[in-house]
Amino acid sequence: MVSGCENEQVSNKQVILKNYVTGSPKESDMYVSTNGTIKLKVPEGSNGILVKNLYLSCDPYLLHLNNMKNYGASNTDSKPPVTPLLGYGVAKVLDSEHPNFKKGDLVWGITKWEEYSLITDLQKMFKIQHTNVPLSYYTGILGMPGITAYTGFYEICSPTKGDHVFISAASGAVGQLVGQLAKLLGCYVVGSAGSKEKVDLLKNKLKFDEAFNYKEEPDLDAALKRYFPEGIDIYFDNVGGKMLDAVLLNMRPHGRIAVCGMISQYNLDKPEGVHNLMHLILKQVQMKGFVVSSYYHLFPKFLDLVLPHIAEGKIVYVEDIVEGLELGPAAFVGLFSGRNVGKQVVLVSKE
Repeated sequence: MVSGCENEQVSNKQVILKNYVTGSPKESDMYVSTNGTIKLKVPEGSNGILVKNLYLSCDPYLLHLNNMKNYGASNTDSKPPVTPLLGYGVAKVLDSEHPNFKKGDLVWGITKWEEYSLITDLQKMFKIQHTNVPLSYYTGILGMPGITAYTGFYEICSPTKGDHVFISAASGAVGQLVGQLAKLLGCYVVGSAGSKEKVDLLKNKLKFDEAFNYKEEPDLDAALKRYFPEGIDIYFDNVGGKMLDAVLLNMRPHGRIAVCGMISQYNLDKPEGVHNLMHLILKQVQMKGFVVSSYYHLFPKFLDLVLPHIAEGKIVYVEDIVEGLELGPAAFVGLFSGRNVGKQVVLVSKE
């Protein structure tokens, strides 16, 4: 609990990486520490802020953000540093030495997987101005995944009304918004997901034109030809691998592919090859990868577009929230087996 004495050390539960990940992440690769403590006062001159974390975002991206697979490290680096995981979250400012943030502000951005965090790098920390929506939305539709969807669809894919749009991992944090943005523009939209429940969600709640369970399709090329007999104009790629290879066979001339993620490849010792790249030339298809942090300057423009649609019920968002920091490792691991339905969020505190 927060004490009235700012210099008093308080307990600070944390999620720590125990072992570097081999293969798919496992709960045993992490542990929850109850030994951490923190002072509820920002050190003078640090230009930082002290926050109480409210919601944490579970994203496959955590693998890379935390170097969980020991990318590029030497053979002598057998153990990760004993520090809490980094990730996107929503928090409340308890103390500040930074002129742009004051006590009581609500913020979203890069924080740590712990109850309280001292943050001195504030380049990826944003003040929350609109609180008439659930705060958890700033881990998803109004946070990093939301601006990712907006950037990939509008900036990379340059959509027009009537485009045929395909989205993989379409029920996830990014995909569900891409599909709804495409529908609002007047596109034909199909999504793939990994269960009947998720397919039903895409078709019935998110109003995709069609959706299919890729696990039930032995021939992805045939499945795509069934749903896109005239071909695909836009592919928003979240998975890579065999799906990307099949899509390349079905792109229309001058199609656009936004490469947002490749979750099917992250845990493979040897990534799968892509064999149909010749179609990029033959059909003059543009394929571009992007990192969302390069587009954060578009955040105000993104909010201007999305917030009215949320208020009017034209865009809905599905979240899968678990309560308690100790459930964070299981929630993160579940991403890679498709356990979550919608955006996976960890509730740390209700303020």
